Amino acid sequence: MGYTPLLIRGTVLFCLGVFFCLVFNLLQVQRESTIFSPEVLARLFSSAWWVAPCCGIAAAVIGLLYPCLDERLGEPHTGEWSNVMRCIAVFVGINHASAKIDFENNLQFSLTLTAMSIGLWWLFDRSGSGFGLGVAIAIVATFITQLLIYHGVQRYTKLDYLFVRSWLPCTFFSGGVTMGNIGRQLAMYDHRKVKDE
Repeated sequence: MGYTPLLIRGTVLFCLGVFFCLVFNLLQVQRESTIFSPEVLARLFSSAWWVAPCCGIAAAVIGLLYPCLDERLGEPHTGEWSNVMRCIAVFVGINHASAKIDFENNLQFSLTLTAMSIGLWWLFDRSGSGFGLGVAIAIVATFITQLLIYHGVQRYTKLDYLFVRSWLPCTFFSGGVTMGNIGRQLAMYDHRKVKDE
């Protein structure tokens, strides 16, 4: 089979990660909940050019990791592209909600987004590996974001706990599940193609 299908899958996932990053960052900037430090922006030619490629790399790694983990744990994935598209729609909805909906308090908002994220996993994944990897992604990505904010690279207009917004782990979790499902579906397509040859 070679490395060509893996490279193509990684490239598709990278491009999707960059695209989603740009769309969701636009939502956050419109809401004025994310602001990049002026000093950092001045140094980086007035744009945080590194954010979208980092999200693209993360999407590629996550999307390639999910099918590998499924294979190792013996959890076969039997999805369809229509299911993946619905998963993407729910993921966009969760991010839209985090940017646009105002709740009475942060706890209510966090619990709502947590329920939506777990609902996304339940509807479109339901695997133990998917849940575990989604939680790991949420923890690691939130920690990295906290480090960036602590060092003044990025900041939020309002902070809920420590240095970040309370909705971040939910969006990272749902993003991990979504990219994992896309990666799984791309891997299934490659496997079917190899069998047909």
